[in-house]
Amino acid sequence: MVMTAQGRLPRHTPAEDHPASEDHPALTPREFFESLPSTLCLRAEIIDGNLLLSPSGTPHHARMARRLSRALIPVEDDNDWESFSGDVDICIEGPRDTVIPDYCLALRDAPLWGDREILSSGLIMVAEVVSPGSMEVDRIAKPRIYAGCGIPIMLIIDPVASPATVTVLSDPEDGAYRTTTRTEMGKPVRIPGPVDFELDTSIFL
Repeated sequence: MVMTAQGRLPRHTPAEDHPASEDHPALTPREFFESLPSTLCLRAEIIDGNLLLSPSGTPHHARMARRLSRALIPVEDDNDWESFSGDVDICIEGPRDTVIPDYCLALRDAPLWGDREILSSGLIMVAEVVSPGSMEVDRIAKPRIYAGCGIPIMLIIDPVASPATVTVLSDPEDGAYRTTTRTEMGKPVRIPGPVDFELDTSIFL
C-alpha cells in the first residue's frame, strides 16, 4: 500500500488548524518531508514531486536486499565503498526528490544534503526489490529517476514477475538506461563496471 500527497498534508495533522492562505501557504511535499520526525515508522519518499508514504517491507523483501549486500562485500572492500540496505535517504540532485533504495552502493565520502540524505552523485549502484504494491514505481518510475541523475547501475530484483527475474540496467543517458540485461532468478548475471561482478542470483531464491 502506498499513500500519496501532492502538495497536501495528510489528514489529522496540526496544519489543518491553519488552512493555506496568502500569508500561510501550504507546505510543498519537500517541506513536509523535511518536517517528518526521524522516528517515523513509514517509508517516506518524494517521487516526481509527490510525497509517498508506504509501510516497511516484509521480512522476505528485506532478506533479498540483505543477501545482495552480503554478496557484494568483496566489491565494497576492494574499492573502499560502503553500502546501505533500505535504511538511508537519497536526495536526487536537480529535482531534490527523496528516495529510499532497497540497497545502494556509495562512495565512502559521498556528499550529503544536510545530515540526513546522501546526494545521488555519490552513488555507484542502487537496487530495488519489487513487491505487489511497488511494481509501477520500481519498474518504471525509479529507473527513470536513477538514470536521470546519472547513477551508473540499477538492479531490479523482481520476485513478483513470472518467472522471477533480476534485471541489470546500466549506461544512463538522457534519462534512461541504454543497456538492459535480464535473467531468470537463479542464474548468474554480470554487473558491469565500475562494480564488475558476477552475481549468482540463486541467493534470492
